[in-house]
Amino acid sequence: MSEMEFRPGLADVPAAESAVSFIDGKRARLEYRGIAVETLARESCFEETAWLLLKGDLPSQRELADFDSQLRHHRRINYKLIDLLKCLPETGHPMDALQASVAAMGMFYPARDVTNAQTNWDSVVRLIAKMPTLVAAFHRLRHGEQPIKPRDDLAHAANFYYMLTEQEPSPAVAKVLDACLILHAEHTMNASTFTARVTGSTLAPPYTVVSAAIGTLTGPLHGGANEEVLEMLDEIGSIENVRKWLEDAVASKKKVMGFGHRVYKVKDPRATVLQEMAENVFVETGRPKNYEMAMELERLAAGMPNLGQKGVYPNVDFYSGTVYQSIGIPRDLFTPVFAIARVAGWLAHWLEQLTNNRIFRPEQVYVGKHDVHYVPLEKRP
Repeated sequence: MSEMEFRPGLADVPAAESAVSFIDGKRARLEYRGIAVETLARESCFEETAWLLLKGDLPSQRELADFDSQLRHHRRINYKLIDLLKCLPETGHPMDALQASVAAMGMFYPARDVTNAQTNWDSVVRLIAKMPTLVAAFHRLRHGEQPIKPRDDLAHAANFYYMLTEQEPSPAVAKVLDACLILHAEHTMNASTFTARVTGSTLAPPYTVVSAAIGTLTGPLHGGANEEVLEMLDEIGSIENVRKWLEDAVASKKKVMGFGHRVYKVKDPRATVLQEMAENVFVETGRPKNYEMAMELERLAAGMPNLGQKGVYPNVDFYSGTVYQSIGIPRDLFTPVFAIARVAGWLAHWLEQLTNNRIFRPEQVYVGKHDVHYVPLEKRP
């Protein structure tokens, strides 16, 4: 047997055949089931996009109405899950609370037989519908406030905003939040999606699959970049400081948060459409100072030999944090919002994995010792 090639991080190693989404990093192209993500962000809604990812095609009017009705019907969570959230430390990260409560949810809605298509679909609906309720409930409980019951008359994104703030969002805020969910709903074989497929390949139930994916998303290399962008902008402080900060960062080879992507060699298409949507919100709220700094940073970076000239451009996280902040979403909820969106992609990949399943069992390159003799304890130095 020839010696295996070791690729750290499985870089460029195909792990599955998938029809869910497609990226062309050189053309700034991201497609969900063949449809450009920018088109979906502008024209669709999260509910319709979730159906597209899960089912493979856009829904008919009746299919969308039925799916939307199912999601609205399943938003409420068992009171014991609220009690569980109350028992968690107020200082704990909302991602940890979400992972714990999603895992616990599987005990309330047993779904261990993943060969049952109806049970699988019921689980899909519950996970998409209830995760926003869990995030909003924990956020309010940790501040000593009662959770707000979901409103069946509001769409998915607008209802989440209402459960967080007890305020109905303006049309512009509802649209930009809905667009953010669409833009974060799926992104091919990223770390958390790979985790979902690996866990799913064992025939584990869907709540375990999603809980495992949430755990992967908690890592700062995957889900926390938009929080780090805001911390970077706080460090810069003002638009006048942007040039000097950037020059110092490049000189010292300091990472510019929100820049660069493993796949995109041009500006992330999600960042472009998010900026377009954000301008509608800023008509109401005014342009945040952080957003002005971010745009100046992007403009200056475009001419830098180590950034724009090398194909290192803003990704979606570079602007999503400033948008979330402008509509009143706390920083430590940015990644849970990511999870609320990405659950649609995780579940689409899980269902796809089950159609032609084989448990993941990759090989390793062993670099340890051989033929080591055991020395009895009393004879060891």
